[in-house]
Amino acid sequence: MSSERERTYHHGDLRRVILDAALDAIATNGPGALSLRDLARRASVSHAAPAHHFKDRTGLLTAVAAEGYALFADALAGAPDLRERGVAYVRFAATHPAHFQVMFQPDLHRTDDPDLLAARARATEALRAGVAELPPAGRGEDDRLAGVAAWSLAHGFATLLLSGNLADAMEGRDPEEAFRSLANLIFTAEGRGGG
Repeated sequence: MSSERERTYHHGDLRRVILDAALDAIATNGPGALSLRDLARRASVSHAAPAHHFKDRTGLLTAVAAEGYALFADALAGAPDLRERGVAYVRFAATHPAHFQVMFQPDLHRTDDPDLLAARARATEALRAGVAELPPAGRGEDDRLAGVAAWSLAHGFATLLLSGNLADAMEGRDPEEAFRSLANLIFTAEGRGGG
């Protein structure tokens, strides 16, 4: 009887169960080690179940990326300014490392997937809005380059943080506060050093 209940539970929410198993596997071993057969084992479902929901590994990673961008867009939307959007970026990477690893590796997913495109567009718009809100002196002559600078700072910081490369530099500092300090150095008229 309990196995019948378990099968019904998995059947009702199998897509979510497989996505969660994929996120755990990616967080532990990276996206390169992900296999549908291993996910089926982790989720205690038939080896055909992941393929039924996602078709193949690329389909599964596309779903992970689309979900990641949707969560990312939501995280950015609540930030009041560009600096705090950067903080939200770093926070998202720290709390969703598996999504973060997949989202920014387009060779892992179907870049033309409609759900992925819509979620990525929302996130991109939130980041661009932050740059547009900067005073002209804080963004220079080219809004697009200011956007690339902001993205590079947030993404670079988040990537270095996740890979453990900031451990010595951080010396116990809160990553969000450290990022705020870095952003202030770059995106204020005083921090631009007049040049």
